[in-house]
Amino acid sequence: MLRILEVTVPFFGLVGLGWLAARRGWLPMEAIPGLNRFVLYFALPCMLFRFAAATPVARLFDAAVFGSWLLCALLMVALAIVLTKWSNPRGGLGWNDAAFGALVTAFPNSGFMGVPLLVDLLGERAAAPAIASMVIDMVITSSLCIGLSRLGERGDSGAAGGGGAGQAMRSALKGIALNPLPWAISAGCVMSAFSLALPPLLGKPVAMLANAASPAALFVLGAVLARTRVPAAAGARSDMPVLVTLKLLVHPLLVLLAVRGAAALGLPVDPLAATVLVLVAALPSASNVPMLAERFGADAGRTARVVLWTTVLAFGSFMAAVGLLVP
Repeated sequence: MLRILEVTVPFFGLVGLGWLAARRGWLPMEAIPGLNRFVLYFALPCMLFRFAAATPVARLFDAAVFGSWLLCALLMVALAIVLTKWSNPRGGLGWNDAAFGALVTAFPNSGFMGVPLLVDLLGERAAAPAIASMVIDMVITSSLCIGLSRLGERGDSGAAGGGGAGQAMRSALKGIALNPLPWAISAGCVMSAFSLALPPLLGKPVAMLANAASPAALFVLGAVLARTRVPAAAGARSDMPVLVTLKLLVHPLLVLLAVRGAAALGLPVDPLAATVLVLVAALPSASNVPMLAERFGADAGRTARVVLWTTVLAFGSFMAAVGLLVP
């Protein structure tokens, strides 16, 4: 337990420090977008590139890992939409908000928090399954939810609705193409597959930026959360308890059942990879979902509140999951 606290408390402590710095005005709110871009476009890609380059390609493309995580992602999306869109006798939410509510429950904060935390906790072999889960969420889960969000645009049926969904999918694919993280992972995979190494003049700055990724990302996450002052609209039905419970409790339980079911079907998941996947699912929601929701006209405040509360409550729930799964 002491080892768990020594690893997890500093990570959540940096999130708290970023929150405090932003709330007290030590870090101007205007500086947060710039810091966020530094993490997203420089530090985090270098960290992911380094882990991918140091990992055998077979571990990064483990079929059992991909299948287990993808199945759970699809189940989480379906479950969240059913519970939030159709659970209300009056009709629930529209497709736009239902889809982004599903995304915020199915997409954990594996980039800013998951990869560095789990590598520190379980060693560098933990990077491969964590990165695999992140790729699935960035490419498949996000694209699916963006496509679903357009089903209600200009009607739920007919050419107009189909055109809205098609336009959304093109926008999602464009967003993936402009996202530096998949490219950094792909470049690392190429380096690993061909046993290549960067020359020192490039390797040194990449390593320096990679080392800055974890503390900078956690600090920025806290600062972003400090900006999240988004009260629910008057008279709005709050589904926060449902969404937070789905993210912090249902998601890791589904992944645990999936990896055990895969073993029963003859597709065993490596024990360390199974532990990593469950712990990734136990992470709070990804902090980029509110930005996506705002971009596509959904209720960004709703998803931001989910990110805020899952991050606050994960301090206890994640450590409990680690205590149960890590010897």
